[in-house]
Amino acid sequence: MANTMQFDLVSPEKRLASLEATQVQIPAAEGDMTAMPDHAPVIVTLRPGLLKATGVDGTVTQYAVTGGFAEINADSASVLAEFATVGDGQGTARAALEGFLEEARKRAGEAQGESKDVAEKFVADLVHLLEAME
Repeated sequence: MANTMQFDLVSPEKRLASLEATQVQIPAAEGDMTAMPDHAPVIVTLRPGLLKATGVDGTVTQYAVTGGFAEINADSASVLAEFATVGDGQGTARAALEGFLEEARKRAGEAQGESKDVAEKFVADLVHLLEAME
């Protein structure tokens, strides 16, 4: 059993992380999950939330993500995020997330039926993410 796994986080703009990790906490659409070395292979959809990677030195780095996918297997966790930034709650990251929230609220107001439920859940997840970053 290996003690570490390769963790990579990329967004359309850039690569945010590539490091050896002991665990990665992922805000999956089905619920929060923790990927560790020797994890069973799985692909999950992300919801807005904080992704946390624990490095080999024990340092935990938080990343705010708004959606995307994570592919996990025994020796790696690769996250392809729609939008991701270091989750410090400051400056540009917060402004970008607030912009996403404003647009999501507008779309939720215009949506109907099952689409409205999904849109309102996305708004709630974004609000929770912004609160977690404070």
